[in-house]
Amino acid sequence: MKRIVKWCLCLLSVAIVVSCSTVAFTGRHRMLLYSNSEISSLSAQSYYEFMSTSAPSTNAVQTAMIRDVGNRLARALEKYLASKGQSNVLSDIKWEFYLVQSKQANAFCLPDGKVVFYEGIMPVLTTPDMIAVVMSHEMGHAIARHGNERMTQQTLTNLVGAVTGQIIEQKTSENGRAIFETAYTIGSQYGYLLPYSRKHELEADEIGLYIMAIAGFDINQAPLLWQRMADASTTQVPEALSTHPSDERRMKNLQKLIEKARKFAAEVR
Repeated sequence: MKRIVKWCLCLLSVAIVVSCSTVAFTGRHRMLLYSNSEISSLSAQSYYEFMSTSAPSTNAVQTAMIRDVGNRLARALEKYLASKGQSNVLSDIKWEFYLVQSKQANAFCLPDGKVVFYEGIMPVLTTPDMIAVVMSHEMGHAIARHGNERMTQQTLTNLVGAVTGQIIEQKTSENGRAIFETAYTIGSQYGYLLPYSRKHELEADEIGLYIMAIAGFDINQAPLLWQRMADASTTQVPEALSTHPSDERRMKNLQKLIEKARKFAAEVR
């Protein structure tokens, strides 16, 4: 048993050392255990499964707007990163932009760069600038490799839980083990995984704001859009129980970043 625990701890230490990197634009340190090719393969599978039950939008005007805004953001981002010698930031990311039929007010980006908007969000996104707020946020998730990081966090959480569980199993009763498993599951979810998810959302907001600025969109629309989203929402989940920060927190955070975003815009003039 001791050998197994030591081996797991050694493996964890090596993983931490060899998989550390930093996020573009924010400089935050992160840990990624999976390769870009592994993540791209999973993305392709997820997209295939999603589209097997979804239909492309028949709204030609809205579809064109989504693609036009997305392509403008992508071109500006690629040009900016190339000028900084950082084109590797987009390694294995190929931007594609879609609008699908759904009443949901939602959008998402797969790690390989496929960005999908639902028709239900379009009534809120009345201008290209507002589309750019959501689009650049979703692109920010891919740039920061949040999907890979979340998988890494879950893997490490499971590993730590398994190792600790083995230790507990040797030293306590069956009832004690059950209490530990429940406490660990709840603690890791609400004390580690959910807070990190909220951090990812705020980071995607920040990166998205910088991409908007680089592409020449009106960055002042970012906090305003989240106000509109808050006004349109019929339910509010307490932040501590949610994967996303509160709309109010997002608005305040974006407002603080406006001046920094303007510096990015000034670099490309």
